[in-house]
Amino acid sequence: MNKVVVGLSGGVDSSVAAATLHHQGYEVVGLTLWLMKGKGQCCTEGMVDAAYICEQLGVPHHVVDIREVFQSNIVDYLVAGYSAGVTPLPCSQCNKTVKFGPMQRYAREELGIDKIATGHYARVNYDSATGRYQLLRALDLNKDQSYFLYDLSQEVLAGCVFPLGEHTKAETRRLAAEFGLKTADKPESQDLCLVEANGSMRAFLDKYLAPQKGEIVDTTGKVLGHHDGIHHYTIGQRKGIGIAASEPLYVVALDAGRNQVIVGNRASVHQSECTVHGVNWVSMGQPATPIKALAQVRYRTPPMPATVIPLEDASVRLVFDEPQFGITPGQAAVWYAGDVLLGGGVITPDK
Repeated sequence: MNKVVVGLSGGVDSSVAAATLHHQGYEVVGLTLWLMKGKGQCCTEGMVDAAYICEQLGVPHHVVDIREVFQSNIVDYLVAGYSAGVTPLPCSQCNKTVKFGPMQRYAREELGIDKIATGHYARVNYDSATGRYQLLRALDLNKDQSYFLYDLSQEVLAGCVFPLGEHTKAETRRLAAEFGLKTADKPESQDLCLVEANGSMRAFLDKYLAPQKGEIVDTTGKVLGHHDGIHHYTIGQRKGIGIAASEPLYVVALDAGRNQVIVGNRASVHQSECTVHGVNWVSMGQPATPIKALAQVRYRTPPMPATVIPLEDASVRLVFDEPQFGITPGQAAVWYAGDVLLGGGVITPDK
């Protein structure tokens, strides 16, 4: 019988992933990672619901205390990024360093199981022509989470199963009801787990970063007002800046050295190029020459035509056919050929 370790957060998606594989005849073992104390689907409440799902399915449930790894790889990473004037994307970092890697190691070393599964909306395909595992978008593009999985290695993808990759969210809910799962009607988690646990990103950051008053200036350097910490702002932000003006103002840049928030009109927030470092080539090897692709710089923005130019230091220069709004250092840039995720990395501030 095929064995698989399923990561269970206590939400409906991971519950249906486990139930689907169990129904298909897999020998399922549930695994919940204890990330932090407090409320939230992946914390206290989530662990209880995950345990209940395993009881319903009649499968074992393991809990692994990974709070120290989460603290150093996610909490400290976020705090350092925001204090340096960038807006880190914790989810892709968490998937690589906290979830998939540790899950796979635990599954193999402690349980002797090679395959892991999660409730992510994505697909994996083995391309025999290149000998690589490809990461593909989910069929439900509204729920597709491949953007957050760009940093997974070939080794991890080789052992991954995404049972929901072919489903829509509505089908997942229907399956949860059919399986009679406790989580069938559980509300969707809308925020990052840290936001859920702290009430807001601002509240989370204020626990770690002291107020530091600085200037809000326009693109010419004229002082328009003051702020109490650049970590409260992100590029493209319009609401909550606290400056009255004749036209809407947007955050254009954050200067950590001067402790300044730079604002301007909407046109000034558009860029045609950015540099991306920490690149992981997923579904193809690193090319020797530029390639055309569809690049995505935010989770909720559509991919747009761009040229991906490999650089000597293994980073890339991303040049869009048309200027893009709010390209934000610290966020992920990911590029596709159709549904196939070719590669991705982290947007770096231009000097």
